[in-house]
Amino acid sequence: MNQTVTGLVLAGGLGRRMGGVDKGLQPFRGEPLVTHVIRRLEPQVDRLVINANQNPDAYAAFGYPVQGDLMPGYAGPLAGLHAGLSACTTPLLVSAPCDSPFLAADLVSRLRAALEDANADLACAATGDQTHPVFSLLRRDVLPGLTRFLQDGGRKVGLWHASIKAVVVAFDDEADAFANINTVEELAALSVHHEDHD
Repeated sequence: MNQTVTGLVLAGGLGRRMGGVDKGLQPFRGEPLVTHVIRRLEPQVDRLVINANQNPDAYAAFGYPVQGDLMPGYAGPLAGLHAGLSACTTPLLVSAPCDSPFLAADLVSRLRAALEDANADLACAATGDQTHPVFSLLRRDVLPGLTRFLQDGGRKVGLWHASIKAVVVAFDDEADAFANINTVEELAALSVHHEDHD
């Protein structure tokens, strides 16, 4: 059952912990942060969409469709997923945040195997006892339920996951792949110190 997958890069946040800057566009090792994410995700998917609410022209310059949130009021990562699912034309959608430049090269294949084994609606990555819900593979047909959840005021990812059949996939062997950058200090530190896996 080799269904096609749309990749969704989540760049719709307000970057509050980084002083309100657009995180995905911050330079990291000589390129915008989002460039590193696209480079790792793009080979794993059939098409790519970027969810961005600021600087849509800058994101469009990467050559992929840009989809802003359809739900008002910066409703968080679920609103980004909702926007991605709304723009999705494939049976499956995988999401990754714009601030995780060390994204696992086998993210999609491992999430897909677990999704299909469990016949689940959604598979999300985890390391140790921490789940990473912004790294998820989900079926496009969860969209109506997610729309209702958001319209009813739901914002918590965990609560939404509890309402569908979700499976957690351990990536303990690749914990570094989920390092994300929330502050200017982390950006600078990772630029210098992180051992890249390429």
